[in-house]
Amino acid sequence: MIGLALRSLRFHKGGFIASFIALFFGASIVIACGGLLETGVRGLAAPQRYGAAPIVVTGDQHYPGSNKVFQERVGLDAADVAKVGAVPGVKAAVPDLSLPVTLFRDGGKGGVQATGHGWASASLGPYRVAEGAPSVAPGHIALDSRLAAKAGAHVGDRVTLGMRGAARPYEVASLVNGPGESATVFLPDADATRSAPQTGEVDAIGVITEPGADNEQVRAAVAEALKGAQVSVLSGDKRGRAEFPEVVTHGKNLVSMSAVFGGMAAMVTVFVVASTLGLSIQQRQRQMALLRAIGSTPGQVRRMILAETFIVGVFATALACVPGPRLGEWLLGRFVDAGVVPDVMMYRAGWVPLIAGAGAALVTAVGAAWIAARGAARTRPTEALAEAAVQRRWLNWIRALAALLCLAGGVVLALVTMRMDGAKAGSTATPAAMLWAIGFGLLGPGLTKVVTAVIQWPLRAVTGFAGHLALLNAKARAIRMAGAVMPVMLATGMATALIYLQTTQSVGAEEAFKDNLRADVVLTSATGGISPSVMEWVDKQPGVTATAAYVPSSGFLEPSKAEMADYDGKGRAPKGTPVEINGISPKGIERTTAVRVVSGSLADLKADTVALPESSAKGHKLGERIPMRLGDGTGVEPELVATVGEQRGYGAVLMPAQLISEHTTKGGVPQILVAAAPGTDTAALAARLTGPGAPVPGLRAAERASLISSQVKQNDTQTWVAYLLVAMVIGYAVIALVNTLVMATAERRREFTLQRLVGATRAQVMRMMTVEALLIAFTGIALGMLIAVATLVPLSSAVLDRAMPAGPPSILITVIASALVLTLGATLLATRIALRTRPSAAIGSRD
Repeated sequence: MIGLALRSLRFHKGGFIASFIALFFGASIVIACGGLLETGVRGLAAPQRYGAAPIVVTGDQHYPGSNKVFQERVGLDAADVAKVGAVPGVKAAVPDLSLPVTLFRDGGKGGVQATGHGWASASLGPYRVAEGAPSVAPGHIALDSRLAAKAGAHVGDRVTLGMRGAARPYEVASLVNGPGESATVFLPDADATRSAPQTGEVDAIGVITEPGADNEQVRAAVAEALKGAQVSVLSGDKRGRAEFPEVVTHGKNLVSMSAVFGGMAAMVTVFVVASTLGLSIQQRQRQMALLRAIGSTPGQVRRMILAETFIVGVFATALACVPGPRLGEWLLGRFVDAGVVPDVMMYRAGWVPLIAGAGAALVTAVGAAWIAARGAARTRPTEALAEAAVQRRWLNWIRALAALLCLAGGVVLALVTMRMDGAKAGSTATPAAMLWAIGFGLLGPGLTKVVTAVIQWPLRAVTGFAGHLALLNAKARAIRMAGAVMPVMLATGMATALIYLQTTQSVGAEEAFKDNLRADVVLTSATGGISPSVMEWVDKQPGVTATAAYVPSSGFLEPSKAEMADYDGKGRAPKGTPVEINGISPKGIERTTAVRVVSGSLADLKADTVALPESSAKGHKLGERIPMRLGDGTGVEPELVATVGEQRGYGAVLMPAQLISEHTTKGGVPQILVAAAPGTDTAALAARLTGPGAPVPGLRAAERASLISSQVKQNDTQTWVAYLLVAMVIGYAVIALVNTLVMATAERRREFTLQRLVGATRAQVMRMMTVEALLIAFTGIALGMLIAVATLVPLSSAVLDRAMPAGPPSILITVIASALVLTLGATLLATRIALRTRPSAAIGSRD
């Protein structure tokens, strides 16, 4: 069978080249997404400032027992430094703190953003003193030489450091050279501890081992000494997680995006390869019939088809292993440019994505070939030659059941999408689109007949005799026509659904931001936070009617005591629900945001209290203690004092600003929302609040319009990354569209020859094929639009509270026009090439 399969490949190049192309591109995309997935899961970054420490201890950013992560940095208890230092084999345990600082020159004008650390941590780099004193005394600092050059500072200069909302004078004692980020400032250890965002905590502990000590044994001993604490003991490239925790927190974005789009690409590959192989085998129906007539058994025919497909699949997937990893690395670079993942994240794609991507494509090809070969293999020899001219029944119970399950799944996901929070609705809308596409694809011949019957009269009236011939072909070759329609449906349906999904979610987030922000001016500070005294000063300024502190963060709502009591220890234990948390000051919050109290009072939002959105407050009563974990993993049980309304799922848990600021990475209050009195010039107010009379340097102000514009740009940047992945999947579907149409048309040389021999001209054949191409395009577009409508209406209802999705009509026009142009172009080009053959030569050619 292998020899026969190899010989048959020579005489059916078109079909096998089409299958090869579909498998190659599909496997390449899946391998690329698999590489991104592994990169996100590993979350590695090369250690820089901790390069001299073979072991680094840091807080574990993962929520216990799950793959969810805390978005704020999880700190270590300062007492852990002594525990680590007492472990045998440890020469020194060096604590490190990272605090945002701003370096000011010339009386507080301008300012350069930097990160402050205690001087002791310089030994972890290690850093080398290039100029000045060998250590940092009280009132002195050391600057990275690159930062000093940028700020124009020299040894002996007086500078001002903004930290935690305060400004402190220092003298530059030395300049140092070392690895890592250039914006590094070393302070006296006591000053760093006093100015740290969290009291009694350190960010990491660098472990210097004794000469000759086994680092792996010491790492295990350190982990044992800290057993029970939420810590990670890291070595090798994993040490970069301690220095750059964003590779863990933001790496999860990479995991979710690559998993979604990789799964989508895999499903599209299944769809495309099955369609391409099915069409190829249908075109070889005469050959299969002859093989059965001369005595070939069903098993022999099936094995021949499987062998052919396996040979093509092996070559296609093996070749895809070359560009796949490079495509994944290129995509990671684009994510870095968009700010979705940090630039220090190391691309790591081992053998798993290669095996998974190539294996998935190969299994898909063989599975599709087995399904496509079943009909030919089971044909009785006495019926084989007759069946070569007459198309078989296309629907069986397996196909009908699979279609029913896919469509039922699409309906269920559509209903779930309509009831989901607007910010999360896309997570179910995307798989729903794929289920609709697969369901329609399985019912393709039947749906094609229905659409053809609907449009046949107007098409025939416009196109005349050419349309009549095209419609006769469509009725006689419904299965083959469906094979050409399905790629058009897939490309138009997925393109429309996925692009408008992104625009709708982007507009929904923008509208929620605009609706929620009522402040006229928002104050921020270059000094790492705004102190309460500054807020009191702002509140007293002319033209200011209300102020409110605002600290954005996130966390988890823990399972209630009743839920934990009901858990019997079997199966998966209840886990926390991720929530957005906004730390606020109750006074002025209702004037500066769209917060709407449903029950209770925000005036009671003090100390350890919480106000929950309505959706999160179900099952809870006022006065009840709500178990939570804050953004840095700290467990709390605040009292529920109010419930608030929410905007289509964009609501957030409200807690006291002072409490939340103590559990954020940077600490302090990052924003003050300011409401101006009616008739106040907001530009003048912003200038006055940040001018020479400001109590501290570094205050900055933004008006509402500029904040909205900035939010739109940020949304556009994040959406661009999704567009990039969507474009890959759609581009693959377009390749499959052209691929299938060219193959379907090129194999009709014998039919065109017979038409030429009975008197038809080239122009008449071209007109007939033009009408067929239009019929295929219109049918595919109609079915694609059904997929888009079934996907987007539930999504838009959840996000925008209306049935119509958001986005410019030009997207829809472009998709439809592109489908028409590609279908016509591919069909007519293949027809023109086929018509170049002389009728006398083509009539004797192999089928």
